[in-house]
Amino acid sequence: MIRHAVMTALFPMFVASLSSWQHDAGQHAMQQRGKQAMGFDQERSAHHFLIQKTGGAIEVTAQDPADLALAREIRGHLRHIRSAFSEGDFALPVFIHDKPPPGVDVLKARRETLIFRYEDLPSGGRVRVTTDDGEALAALHAFLRFQITEHKTGDPLEPR
Repeated sequence: MIRHAVMTALFPMFVASLSSWQHDAGQHAMQQRGKQAMGFDQERSAHHFLIQKTGGAIEVTAQDPADLALAREIRGHLRHIRSAFSEGDFALPVFIHDKPPPGVDVLKARRETLIFRYEDLPSGGRVRVTTDDGEALAALHAFLRFQITEHKTGDPLEPR
């Protein structure tokens, strides 16, 4: 009877621990795929996904501003992202997350209504995306919210 009571009390903690372990393993796998796809160490960089009223932005910077080699790698990756996304190619985020992020189908279909611009930042870069198409904007916001949640950036989930 006591053993049953102890097991009943401990089971929820075991399930929570297992769930946490599975989540950590999933995060690690995503980080590894990200390193492979982006060509640089995710742990040495900071990602931000910004939701804005007319679009949004993807910003990646080296955590150490003196790491000029990493800043160059980030800039090269973001230039590639600008080009790929503007052509409707979202293969990298699908690979990194091991599933298509929300909004990708609409972003592909309505790519002509989106404007992608690359900008250098002191220790990395930024891709700005703007549109006046409501359907494309909603898809972009869904895509960015997914990125914020998956990468745990802490960025706001609503437009600023």
